[in-house]
Amino acid sequence: MTTKSVIIAGDNLLAKELSKSFRDHPHVQVVDEQLRNVQVDVVIETTNLDKEEKKRRLQEIEASVSPTTLILSTTLSVTATEVASWLTTPERVVGFGTFANFKEGSLIEVSLPLQADRDYINQAATIFSLINQEVELVEDEVGLVFPRILSMIINEAAYALTEQTAEAQSIDIAMKKGTNYPKGPLEWAAEIGLDDIYAVLSGLYRELGEERYRPAPLIRKLVYAGWIGGETDKCFYHYKKQSNKELSV
Repeated sequence: MTTKSVIIAGDNLLAKELSKSFRDHPHVQVVDEQLRNVQVDVVIETTNLDKEEKKRRLQEIEASVSPTTLILSTTLSVTATEVASWLTTPERVVGFGTFANFKEGSLIEVSLPLQADRDYINQAATIFSLINQEVELVEDEVGLVFPRILSMIINEAAYALTEQTAEAQSIDIAMKKGTNYPKGPLEWAAEIGLDDIYAVLSGLYRELGEERYRPAPLIRKLVYAGWIGGETDKCFYHYKKQSNKELSV
């Protein structure tokens, strides 16, 4: 098998998990994002929370790789068509959507911008197959399918917690036992990274303008505090513990 060279651009939990998975493959070379004018097969860009930072990063990447290099960019907060519009060679962009726990499943959703060359879909499928993931082509919409639906569930759970419908643990138990989910929504958020959940919700709210997509204020507050789960080990459960301590003072 020919060795594939990959740049993974991003500072979030998803980027770290993708980097780990690709580094574990014997025929993949993960190239440092900071290197300039390198020959690589694909760039995987994962910035979600800051739209301007995403745009800047993609334009810097485009300037440093071949005009035909496949660029895979997350479309959790923007469409692939918008991402492609930022570049001078938009036809090689393919959007994708997943969270940091992608290894628990076997499928990653991809979307094509209007400007796309469809031949790049086959390249995307080949790249993701190296980390044991199939691809499913879906419509080019913010958040795609699974990330959008799961983010909405987590958002509703955050509202329920804020409105004192139930404690965090009770919300998770109810959803695990009531719907047979593998994890409760608040647990899931901590595992995935609440910043990416917030990016999906903010992108949907910005794109569609409907109140049902407005991020719960508690989610926004936790993201501002950096309590996003993942490596920080701080999220909804930590917040409730801190709140209970403050009330007992």
